[in-house]
Amino acid sequence: MKKIVLSAVVIAAITLTSCKNTNNQQNSANENIATEQMTSTEMKEEAGKFDYKVASSSVVEWVGSKPVGKHNGTVNVTGGGVSVKDQSITKGEFVIDMNTIAVLDLASGDGKEDLENHLKGTGKEDAEDHFFNVKKFPTATFVFKSFDGTNMVGDLTIKGVTKEVSFPATVTVTDAEVNIASNSFKINRVDFGVNYASKSVFDDLKDKFINDEMELVVKVKATK
Repeated sequence: MKKIVLSAVVIAAITLTSCKNTNNQQNSANENIATEQMTSTEMKEEAGKFDYKVASSSVVEWVGSKPVGKHNGTVNVTGGGVSVKDQSITKGEFVIDMNTIAVLDLASGDGKEDLENHLKGTGKEDAEDHFFNVKKFPTATFVFKSFDGTNMVGDLTIKGVTKEVSFPATVTVTDAEVNIASNSFKINRVDFGVNYASKSVFDDLKDKFINDEMELVVKVKATK
């Protein structure tokens, strides 16, 4: 009888533990969903705090190169904004939609779509993390820190990695809009975990490598 009672207790304990683990997993999943929803809501609320909202014409132009050539294109800045006091930017954030990566130097049907899919990681399954893996990291962000009249400084986040960057820029402020136009500047893609075909990461590439440095030009307009 004692063995039967003990067995019943053990079974009950296992059942309760299993239910508890299932509930914990469900709660964890719900918390993750809630966090994602909260993050999205917070982003919208934060955008509402800016004096000027990013306009749909805003883009970042890019150039990637290798020994035998280069490609260029754009990616759209689709969210965020800036606030201004006494004709100076006091805060700002730009949200970059990585799903809008576009290649401009190739024609449709002549490798354009293949390269775009490779950069996004939406082509071959084993290549999804070669570059920007937009399924996992759909956006990049730039958070403004300072502007001294010549150079803009901020935190750039790509693939979940944040690095401070600085670039030469011209800022024009009117009552109706703010325009930010940078000169060409470079970032090191490897700093953000974009390691594909990098000779600083892989030592067996010979001349089949892609340069670590990417050239960027920022063209952002924000309007009231």
